[in-house]
Amino acid sequence: MNQRVVIDPITRIEGHLRIEVEVDENNVIQKAWSASTLWRGIEVILKGRTPMDVGLIVQRICGVCTYSHYRCGTEAVEDALGIKIPLNARYLRSLMHTSLFMHDHVVHFYHLHGLDWVDVVSALSADPVKAAQVALQYTDKPIAAGEGELRAVQERVKGFVETGKLGPFANAYWGNGTYKFTPEQNLIALSHYLKALEVQRIAAEMLAIFGGKQPHPQSLVVGGVTSVRDMLSPARLQEWKQKHDIVADFIERAYKADVIMAAEAFGKEPSVLGGVKIHNFMATNDFVTADGEYIFQQGVIMNGDLSNVTDINPNLIAEDVTHAWYKADDAQHPYDGTTVPDYTGFVERDTVYGKLPTVDGDNKYSWVKSPRYNGEPVEVGPLSCLLVNYAKGNQVVVDAVNGLLQRTGLPIEALFTTLGRTAARMLQTSIVAKESMKTFNALLTNMLSDESTYVQPVIDPNKEYRGVGMIEAPRGMLSHWIRIKGGLVENYQAVVPTTWNAGPVDANGKIGPYEASLVGLKLEDPTKPLEVIRIIHSFDPCMACAVHVMDYKGQSMGEFRVDPNGL
Repeated sequence: MNQRVVIDPITRIEGHLRIEVEVDENNVIQKAWSASTLWRGIEVILKGRTPMDVGLIVQRICGVCTYSHYRCGTEAVEDALGIKIPLNARYLRSLMHTSLFMHDHVVHFYHLHGLDWVDVVSALSADPVKAAQVALQYTDKPIAAGEGELRAVQERVKGFVETGKLGPFANAYWGNGTYKFTPEQNLIALSHYLKALEVQRIAAEMLAIFGGKQPHPQSLVVGGVTSVRDMLSPARLQEWKQKHDIVADFIERAYKADVIMAAEAFGKEPSVLGGVKIHNFMATNDFVTADGEYIFQQGVIMNGDLSNVTDINPNLIAEDVTHAWYKADDAQHPYDGTTVPDYTGFVERDTVYGKLPTVDGDNKYSWVKSPRYNGEPVEVGPLSCLLVNYAKGNQVVVDAVNGLLQRTGLPIEALFTTLGRTAARMLQTSIVAKESMKTFNALLTNMLSDESTYVQPVIDPNKEYRGVGMIEAPRGMLSHWIRIKGGLVENYQAVVPTTWNAGPVDANGKIGPYEASLVGLKLEDPTKPLEVIRIIHSFDPCMACAVHVMDYKGQSMGEFRVDPNGL
C-alpha cells in the first residue's frame, strides 16, 4: 500500500512550504504536492495607492531578496510611464543587484542548502591533516588554509555540540545514506559554512553602500536613484570594490571548490542525478554592462531543445488557480489577474507519522498560483538563465559551463540534474562577480561627463497606463505587472520565480517543476526524506510573506481577513 510522507515546514527557506509525497512499497515517489501554507496578499494592499510608493511596498514581499522586488516594482512603474532613466542610474541599480546576487547565492549554498550535502556529525571524526591535503585537490589556494585552521573549526563545532544547544544543526538526518562526502570533505565544507557567515555580512554591506541599507534599501525612486553622493565619492566607490573583491575571492576559492567536490562525491547519487523533469526554461535580460548590453540575455527553451531559443512573448504568460486557494474562472494574464482568496483547508489521512491533516490533491491545496507560458509549466532560476545563454552562444556563459564540465568530467546532460541546478547557481554567481567589474568601470567612465541619476516622472490622471518590470532575480525571472488609472494603482500582480517553480497542478493536469522533480525518486527512509529536501532546496524556495503565523506545534495562532477590494 502507498504511504503519505508529509514534510511541513520545509526549513532553511524564506516563508512556509509544505511538501507531501506518496511512496509505493519500494519507497518510490508516485505523486507529489507542493503547498505554500501562508498567504502574502501584497497585491491587494497596493490597490488605490500612488505608483510612487510601489517599490517601497513590494520589497516587503520578501525578507531576503528585498532589493529584487524593490527594483522590479519601480521599473514596472517606469515602463508604464515610459520613463528612460539615466545610464548612471542603470549602472548603480546593476551594481546593487550584483551585491544581492553575491550575498544571496553564498547564503543559499552554505546556510540554506549546505546541510543537504554536508554531514556535520561526520566532520567531527575527520583527520584535519588529511583534510588539508584533500582541499588542495579542488583549488590551489584553499580558503581553509591548513591543518591548524581545520582543527580549530572541528574543535569549535565539537564544543558547540557539547553544550547541547545545536541551533541550526539540530533535528537533521545525520548519517543518512545519501550523504556522500568523506569526513575530511565534510570538515572542509563545514569550515566554509562558518566562514560564509562572515562573508555574507560583507556582501550585505556592499548593497548598503549604494542602497542606504540592507535589507530593504531605500535609494531607488521612480525615475532613477538617490545615491548620487555615493557615486561621486571615490572613497565609497573604493569601499564597494574592496568588499566585492573579498566576496569574489571566497566564491572562487570556496564556493566553486565545494561544488566541484560535490560533483565528484555525489556524481552517482539518484537524488542528485535527477531533479529536472520539466525541460522548459525561461530567463530575461539583466546586469547592465553598457547601454543596451547585458551579462545575461532573455529567451525561452521548450522541450529541452537547446538549438531553438525564442524570445519571451509576455502575452503568453498566464496564471492558473485551479488548485490554488484563489477564485478565478480561467487562467489570467497578469495585467488582468485577481487575488481573491478561496481557502478550502486540509483532509485528515494516515501518514508515515500517524494521522495528520494532508493536502487535498484533487481540489485546492496551495496559496501559490500556477504560472504557465503558452499553457506549459516552465522552470526559472540560475539553471534556466545559464541554459538559455549557453544555447544562445553567450561566450561568457559558454566558457564557464564548458570549463566546469571539463573540470568535473561530467557530460552536458549533467546540467539537467539537481547537481546541475546547484552548480548553475555557483557559476552564475562567479560570472556576475567577474563581469560586474565592466559595469563598475563603465560607471566610472560615464560619470566623468554625466552626473545625472534621475528624471522627474509625470502622471496624467486622465490617462490609463500599464507596464511590466522583468528582471533576473536570484531565484529566477521575476515580473511585476501594473495598471494605473486616475493616477493610482488600479491592479497589480507579481509573478515571482518560486511561483513558476512551486505552483500546483493546473486545469490541464500539468504539474510544476517542484512536483515533477520528485516523482520517480526512491527514498532511502521515508521517515527521513533527505532526498526530497535536497532537491527542493536546489530551487532555493522563497514562499515570501504571510498574514498569519503558526506556533512550533502547528497550531494556528491567529487568522486575519483581508478585504479583496482593498477597502
